[in-house]
Amino acid sequence: MAYTVVIPARYGSSRLPGKPLLEIQGKTMVQRVWEQACLSRAERVVIATDDRRIYEVAQTFGAQVAMTSIEHSSGTDRLQEVIAELDLADDHIVVNVQGDEPLIPPQVIDQVAENLNEHPDASIATLCEDINDADELVNPNVVKVVRDARGMALYFSRAPIPWPRDAFMHAHNVLPSAGNWYRHIGLYAYRVTVLHQFVKWPPAPEEQLESLEQLRLLHYGADIHVDSAACPVPAGVDTHEDLLLVRDILKSQR
Repeated sequence: MAYTVVIPARYGSSRLPGKPLLEIQGKTMVQRVWEQACLSRAERVVIATDDRRIYEVAQTFGAQVAMTSIEHSSGTDRLQEVIAELDLADDHIVVNVQGDEPLIPPQVIDQVAENLNEHPDASIATLCEDINDADELVNPNVVKVVRDARGMALYFSRAPIPWPRDAFMHAHNVLPSAGNWYRHIGLYAYRVTVLHQFVKWPPAPEEQLESLEQLRLLHYGADIHVDSAACPVPAGVDTHEDLLLVRDILKSQR
């Protein structure tokens, strides 16, 4: 199975300006992400950026890099511009690897691509992992997902879903023993055709309320396959504290 990885890398970030070019143990973050993606079985790995500085740095370490519009409101829009320029077939699979995940395991990149290939009824594939802590369940920065018997997403939310009504009537700090909760991992495999459709759809009301782009896909009827990640997926870098943690992890591995 052939598939392509695209890594959107935007220079502007409200919390960490210039995030893709921040140094992590002697390499930029975007290079770290690219190297992890190159360890997957993808036939091609492309960095997509709107900034000349990122473009020039990516060229120094040998990456294929595409300049995209500065007008895009999301990484998915940037992704679609790249796959349109590459003129990929409608049934080709593209995996969107976030440009701020320098520790992403190559195994899960392969996993989402393979899952989409094995589920022809799905337009998108993504991953999740168990939530075992009540604080994580109620944290709005942790996106939760509920899936059906087929493994397809029913809904994504920042709210605790499903809500353990009886248990949480008494306390919110302990997860009940009966129940399953899942954290969504923001790694996606798309069929090219759905990417071309996505950029034509107006934002969905739920998407705007929750600030979750994947709700647009559900709103317009796209099936999203959700599988449990084959291995632990470290969190990405959103804050300076996250950056320090990743630096420490990689330093300890040397």
